[in-house]
Amino acid sequence: MRRARRSQVRNLTRTMAELGEADEAELQRLVAAEQQKAQFTAQVHHFMELCWDKCVEKPGNRLDSRTENCLSSCVDRFIDTTLAITSRFAQIVQKGGQ
Repeated sequence: MRRARRSQVRNLTRTMAELGEADEAELQRLVAAEQQKAQFTAQVHHFMELCWDKCVEKPGNRLDSRTENCLSSCVDRFIDTTLAITSRFAQIVQKGGQ
């Protein structure tokens, strides 16, 4: 298994060396985008675990109104926080670009 992995890494390294600068930049952009997607997905899963642990006392076939309200509030707080952080990062990037 390790030999196969090393071979794949060598082949990828060789392939990257053969790419032009524009292709390499595009590949790096795609890799960065995939890493951001993976990080976002991990954050969503972590968030869902937090809301589940906070709101769901005992799982059942249906959610009672208290649990449903708790989950809704938890999601709302997550969305509000994410929007605030995103807005702040956009401001920082905009100021850095000027």
